[in-house]
Amino acid sequence: MTEAKKTFTIIIADGAYTSERPFTMLRFAYTALLEGHKINIFLVEDGIFVGKKNQDPTTYENVGKWMKDVIEEGANVKACGVCMRARGLSEDELIEGIRKTTMNTLVEMCAEADNILFS
Repeated sequence: MTEAKKTFTIIIADGAYTSERPFTMLRFAYTALLEGHKINIFLVEDGIFVGKKNQDPTTYENVGKWMKDVIEEGANVKACGVCMRARGLSEDELIEGIRKTTMNTLVEMCAEADNILFS
């Protein structure tokens, strides 16, 4: 018997290189996508920087590359517009495939999710 595929909503609030949580969540998302699950990612608070273009860390795994990979595999990725405005990040600074949105989108993502992960 085949297990039904799930929808996971992942909320990333930690900054790109302030902890390992964003990296761990993106590895989870990538693995889940490869297994056929649906992934929604919502970037909030300092997590918006996980979606910033042109990341080039020298001593840490590049979360920007992982973000591009999950988008290429089909993840639906949105960023909190209020959080972006507060931190001076514009939509054209986001990795291609990420769109600025509102908390209404997060509510929708959570309502459709079988599981919600918050980091």
